Amino acid sequence: MDNNYSGFEQGPIRPPSESESLLIRISRNCPWNRCTFCPVYKGSDFSLRELKHIIFDIDAIKESVDTILSLKDDNGTISQTQLFDAKKKIKSNDYLAFHTALNWISGGMKSIFIQDANSLIIKPNDLVIILKHIQKCFPQVQRVTSYARSHTINRIKDDLLKEISESGLNRIHIGLESGSDKVLEYVKKGITKEGHIKAGLKVKNAGMELSEYVMPGLGGRKFSEEHALETADTLNQINPDFIRLRSLAIPNHVELYKDFESGKFEKCTDFEVANEILILLENLDGITSTIKSDHILNLFEDIEGKLPEDKDKMIDIVKIFLGFSKDSQMIYQVGRRTGVFRSVSDMNNPEKVEHVRKTCEHYDITPNSVDQAIDELIKRFI
Repeated sequence: MDNNYSGFEQGPIRPPSESESLLIRISRNCPWNRCTFCPVYKGSDFSLRELKHIIFDIDAIKESVDTILSLKDDNGTISQTQLFDAKKKIKSNDYLAFHTALNWISGGMKSIFIQDANSLIIKPNDLVIILKHIQKCFPQVQRVTSYARSHTINRIKDDLLKEISESGLNRIHIGLESGSDKVLEYVKKGITKEGHIKAGLKVKNAGMELSEYVMPGLGGRKFSEEHALETADTLNQINPDFIRLRSLAIPNHVELYKDFESGKFEKCTDFEVANEILILLENLDGITSTIKSDHILNLFEDIEGKLPEDKDKMIDIVKIFLGFSKDSQMIYQVGRRTGVFRSVSDMNNPEKVEHVRKTCEHYDITPNSVDQAIDELIKRFI
């Protein structure tokens, strides 16, 4: 074993849709790391891991998986004593790999997510080697995915991107955030609308699924409508497989917070964000994407469906909220962010509504102060 190899590694984040995926880290942190809204990698240097160390990681998981599965009895169960004994016998002596393998087995071993923020920045040939080794070790895996920046994708030749796809990478997650050039420039995204469209089409042409992340509220009050309209137009030109909503949050330690604190950036209220989402949904046209709102930060968890057939249903969800009284909007906002509500239909449950109302009274939350209270609550999730 290489003396420079410090053992199995995992990065800090992955998409919610990859909650049961095995996480394989091939790079550390983010090579761009300038987006003013992102708190994840600030203060951390970017680096690529050595190819052989990544292979060591995959082999360590393979060793642990094989060891754990060999312990199953005829009923498919394993005792805690057996697991404890097996952990002591792992040749790599890598406990993180062992526990990671155990969690992955419990999730069905169907998917793998490659970390960190922009894995495609690695040399394409090295990525192909990694993907083929994954296929060799885990032939049962149905999905291998990764984050990537549009700028990086646009630098990869089409034939190499196709080879990466054929080697097993079958879904790319891109932080589109916005289709407005004004918004993209303001938050230092490092890409233009045209660049986003080019990258999205390249991914689809290479035969991979494409998941685009959109950030409601990122344009602030000044660019809210433009942000929605330009983002819808961008998505219409790409037609990604998935559109995922990730509402803006501004923790105190990101660069955007300074503009927010000074008043240069006027943050949208939940009501204004709902209007923005309504504009976005109304202007998505001619595409067959699946929309997901699978994050605790989002005001609407139940906006989910496939275009075009579920478009009206998703629009109606937003309109229901916008039609609430100020008091009912407050109840829904707090109920949603505290996990009491999963959908706007929960407002029809008197017990849940009363529970949230008492929470508002206890913390002195009113329709006038609810957005500030929500901002503080959301920071706990970041």
